Amino acid sequence: MRLMSARTGNPVRDPVHHPLFARFYARCSVRAETGLGMAAIRERLLLGLSGRVIEIGAGNGLNFARYPGSVAEVVAIEPERTLRQLAVEAAVRADVPVDVVPGAAEALPVKSEAFDAAVCSLVLCSVRDVRRALAEVHRVLRPGGELRFFEHGAGGGTAMRFTQRALDRTVWPLLSGGCRLSREPVAELRAAGFELGPYRRVFLPEHGPRLPSSYCVLGVARKPRES
Repeated sequence: MRLMSARTGNPVRDPVHHPLFARFYARCSVRAETGLGMAAIRERLLLGLSGRVIEIGAGNGLNFARYPGSVAEVVAIEPERTLRQLAVEAAVRADVPVDVVPGAAEALPVKSEAFDAAVCSLVLCSVRDVRRALAEVHRVLRPGGELRFFEHGAGGGTAMRFTQRALDRTVWPLLSGGCRLSREPVAELRAAGFELGPYRRVFLPEHGPRLPSSYCVLGVARKPRES
């Protein structure tokens, strides 16, 4: 279904349009489930979730099959049309209700304090405005709600960090759908007002050479409860 503007009657442009990268990502992400151990990471990321969940940047929907039965509903936001179509197909096969919705992380099309939990999985690297996106996640979570995150970012020694910054300034975003290698997801979460729960560093691949995209973090953050 193609979205139309109620005001002009013209087609609404998708917030993100990377059709070539989307097809490449869809193939590689499926291989990474076993080849890089992503299936086990998704299990840990989603373990114990319950209630209403919003997933930011759902991609091709590989998380959907791993949501526990205690989840009442997942609203999955995906801005890229090719990936969103794949996510819709994955939602049909999921054991929990999943509603795939177009939209950008910086302007989530949902009400404030409507969700018990949020999930960000390899998405903060590619949003245009990390602070605005996290402010939106903060807005839509109820007080005390959890943010489960698995993100890659800056890491390694001086040479690796220099390489990450150099790639960010040149070819990497063009080749990787706007991805940035040198962002600091944990620092951004703190700056957005989240309370950091347990988190740990993860390498992808776990064994083997360290790549500029290998430095990941898996954990939990919470929106503070109102006093």
